[in-house]
Amino acid sequence: MSQKIEINAQVRADVGKGASRRLRRSGNSVPGIIYGAEEDPVNLTLNTNELSKAMQSEAFFSQIIDVKFDGKSQQAVLRDMQRNPATEKVLHVDFMRISANKPIQVSVPLHFVNEDKCKGVRLGGGVISHTMNEVEISCLPADLPEFLEVFMAELDVGEIIHLSDLALPQGVSIVALTHDDDRAVASVIMPRGATEEEEELEAAAEGEEAAGSEEAPAGDAGEESSED
Repeated sequence: MSQKIEINAQVRADVGKGASRRLRRSGNSVPGIIYGAEEDPVNLTLNTNELSKAMQSEAFFSQIIDVKFDGKSQQAVLRDMQRNPATEKVLHVDFMRISANKPIQVSVPLHFVNEDKCKGVRLGGGVISHTMNEVEISCLPADLPEFLEVFMAELDVGEIIHLSDLALPQGVSIVALTHDDDRAVASVIMPRGATEEEEELEAAAEGEEAAGSEEAPAGDAGEESSED
């Protein structure tokens, strides 16, 4: 089940680009907004330190958040987070309210299990390749999982785990699969150097075989001339 996180905020009356810029320059606050669930949007101010602490948890980005402001608490999920591309500093946070009886679409992390026991790595000399690290799911808020597990122990070299191979909790579906988009999640591949070495050895063996077949007729001709 989902893990709930709490974060405190204040209602922000001073809005607009200039107001948001001044707020960020203070160094202590980050502008935000909460919207959805057929209620009016509310502009918020978040404490920078509290937000940074909440962001240290993986669950903050995919789980239900109790956003507390103006003496009340509203359940929401993180819908968007704008960052400075150079410094990664948070510039703005968007929360979307949720309703208990309405499905939500949220991206949850993938946890890769038993990679150290993967058959293709231990016995085949391969390496694990992750194609996805999170997946968008649809479910009711009460059914929201913290993550989905990807079991790697039995995966052999050349084999691929697709979205359709993932075990899903009851009430949870993968959005991409509803559009017949069965993407690859992880695979075991041979290292590039090992593959090239195998190809070189195969090429050398084929060359020796070809050379041997070319010499054979000459030997037969020699024997026939000596008999004459």
